[in-house]
Amino acid sequence: MPNYVYFLLACVALIVGYAIYGTIVAKLFGEDPNRPTPAMTMADGVDYVPMKPANIWLIQLLNIAGIGPIFGPILGALYGPSALVWIVVGSIFAGGVHDYLSGMLSIRYKGTNVPNIVGYNLGTAFKYLMQVFAIILLLLVGVVFVTSPALLLKNLTSIDANIWLIIIFIYYFLATILPIDKIIGRFYPIFGAILLIMAAGMTIMLFVKGYDFYPSAEFVNQYPGENPLPMWPLIFVTIACGALSGFHATQSPIMSRCVTNERLGKPIFYGSMIGEGFIALIWATVGMTFYHSPAELQAAMANGGPAAVVNETAISLMGKFGGFLAVLGVIVLPITSGDTAFRAARLTIAEVFDFSQSQRKNRLLIAIPLFVLGAIISQIDFNIIWRYFGWSNQTLACIMLWAGAAYLYHRGRFHWIASLPATFMTAVVVTFICSQKIGFGMPMQISNYIGIGSAIIALGAFIIFAKRPVKSEPQE
Repeated sequence: MPNYVYFLLACVALIVGYAIYGTIVAKLFGEDPNRPTPAMTMADGVDYVPMKPANIWLIQLLNIAGIGPIFGPILGALYGPSALVWIVVGSIFAGGVHDYLSGMLSIRYKGTNVPNIVGYNLGTAFKYLMQVFAIILLLLVGVVFVTSPALLLKNLTSIDANIWLIIIFIYYFLATILPIDKIIGRFYPIFGAILLIMAAGMTIMLFVKGYDFYPSAEFVNQYPGENPLPMWPLIFVTIACGALSGFHATQSPIMSRCVTNERLGKPIFYGSMIGEGFIALIWATVGMTFYHSPAELQAAMANGGPAAVVNETAISLMGKFGGFLAVLGVIVLPITSGDTAFRAARLTIAEVFDFSQSQRKNRLLIAIPLFVLGAIISQIDFNIIWRYFGWSNQTLACIMLWAGAAYLYHRGRFHWIASLPATFMTAVVVTFICSQKIGFGMPMQISNYIGIGSAIIALGAFIIFAKRPVKSEPQE
């Protein structure tokens, strides 16, 4: 059987997962098409703005994507085809559930952001923790998604990266303070369509040019070098966007304020995660197919990281013009997530201080110091920021899954769709921070014991203490 069949089977699995498991998740949650949404009851012309479902889906896809479903899968391809398994399984059973619950809970709670969603379901202490955690994460995301497109644009134009940093920051500032339908709602659906066309183009050209899919693939850790990086738990942090990403929980509330009917939750929130899974699948496949071995892929990344791989593969597969468009599509991803990261940070800070955002001057009072801080952080080494972002991102995903599980548990519904991936990710993030140099640097075996033990304790505590709603949860 030719290896390209595995790619096709993975694509089919994502489609079937959306059709079957996505429907199960929506039914277990209890979506109500007759229930008014915040977009209809709280419209303010700034953040609460009803939009067409197709436009919301494309905007949500761009908001959650960033460079994650491209750079992460390219890095994950160093481990071999196990990356494909995590992308498919993660998208269906973890990422899709996470994104659906974060979006629908925001709708149920009047468009509120992650800290309140978590606080309503896990308690006030978690709310305060998430207020700090979410804002820091959003700042890291915003800065990461300024730096990465600036480097790509530098490669594309030879214009100094600092100039692109300034230009992107100015754009982010405008997109953060203007009403959502002025820039984001107007242009992002077009960008989303371009992105999908370019991703499809890369895949088609692999077939047209007769590439042998996954030429050296084996279901073992194929990470090159004498001391390969361990697959557990690193692959689950390396490939976040495209499988499971906590950043998505900060973006779903932006679109939850524009959804006009709860029945749209499955296609918009669960469906956009599956769409991102396709993008991740394509780029992981490019990494394992264009290059004949993980060692060859690693050598290509030695001169410019994943951005260099994107540039080389796009031009080789699609020619100069097609490659230019493909790279442009990749540049659009981080830019259209970076601006909404800052926008989400503005909304979260405003929610913390109960500060109305309907007036422009109020938005400026938050946005100006936010961007000054972002500009300062952008001068820190990109690789350091990215490592801390990876762990904090998956930790947020873990907490959001526990909050969604608690919501279901409070209502006597099948919480395991959220609590099982939450348990798994608890083991991942605890093992990661215990074993890595950015954390405690413990031996891997000890880190594994601590990680697995923490996951078991977390599940046990959840079963014991999360049976009843917390007092602060609003009535539906």
